[in-house]
Order: sequence, then C-alpha cells, then structure tokens
Amino acid sequence: MNFSLTPSLEQFVRDRAASGDYNNASEVVRDAIRLLKRAEERRALKMDRLRAAIRQGDEALAIGEFTDLDSDRELDEFFAEL
Repeated sequence: MNFSLTPSLEQFVRDRAASGDYNNASEVVRDAIRLLKRAEERRALKMDRLRAAIRQGDEALAIGEFTDLDSDRELDEFFAEL
C-alpha cells in the first residue's frame, strides 16, 4: 500500500521516528492508524449509545412519560430536585 503525506506530516513522521520512540516511519504510521481506529470505535460506541437514548426518549414520549416545563424557572427547579 502506498500513500502520500503533506510535507508537514512527512516531517512529523520523520521527527517521531528520529526521536527514538519508534524504530522507523512505518511504526509511527501504524501507531497513528491504531489511534485513529480506536477513536473511530469510541465514536461509533458513543453514537450507538446516543441512538439508544433517543429511542428511549421517543418511547417515553409515546406513552406520556415526560415532564412538560414552560419556563427557565421551571427547568431550574426541575434540575434542582434531581
């Protein structure tokens, strides 16, 4: 697999490899891809949780399980009681 980097990213990879934390540029790129993969997995998990919470909220609304608040004062009082 071949890919191109901008000059600044290429320099960053070279600098990281030269720092001694990595043996070569390939290790830097592999580590970066692993970090990106983890970030994407966390993002997907958060989205799944958000979708589930939205479904629960929709279901609660459908069966009338909600509190209707008409003002900032009512909202403040509601959260103060939690």
